[in-house]
Amino acid sequence: GVTPSTQMTCYMTLTTALHLHRGGSLIGPAGTGKTETVKDLGKALATYVIVVNCSEGLDYKSMGRMFSGLAQTGAWGCFDEFNRINVEVLSVVAQQILSILASISAGLSRFLFEGQNICLVPSCGVFITMNPGYAGRTELPDNLKSMFRPISMVVPDSAVIAEILLFAEGFSNCKVSSI
Repeated sequence: GVTPSTQMTCYMTLTTALHLHRGGSLIGPAGTGKTETVKDLGKALATYVIVVNCSEGLDYKSMGRMFSGLAQTGAWGCFDEFNRINVEVLSVVAQQILSILASISAGLSRFLFEGQNICLVPSCGVFITMNPGYAGRTELPDNLKSMFRPISMVVPDSAVIAEILLFAEGFSNCKVSSI
């Protein structure tokens, strides 16, 4: 259900976020193509994308290991339902992500991460997806929100899309036919 135009707008926002040494935060209901868009963009840019389904059980140590791997390989991490992670963990995660983004911004090839001096491949990226409005979801702390470019994904209006496609093919009574 993702239209080429919405996907292109999302691509532009995500690549701009990377250019500005930030992550991308895709917000919207299920089935709007949040994860798919990150995976497709990674594929288009020949970048390995690792998708992680987040849960309450994730602690800062396991998140740190994942971030360390992303930083050292240059891969992207797409953390699905990121706001399921406990708020206590998110405050540490914010510092971990900031450490990576600041090191990329400074043009470093090595940096200190969780007590280890690790190499940094600057193509690494952190993307998060969130489904708003569900019970048990955490509101992200402001210091974490500021590291991500927000993108709202919505359910596409299939009737409008069908109407435009019919019109483009030369049909005259598109509004009635699209329903």
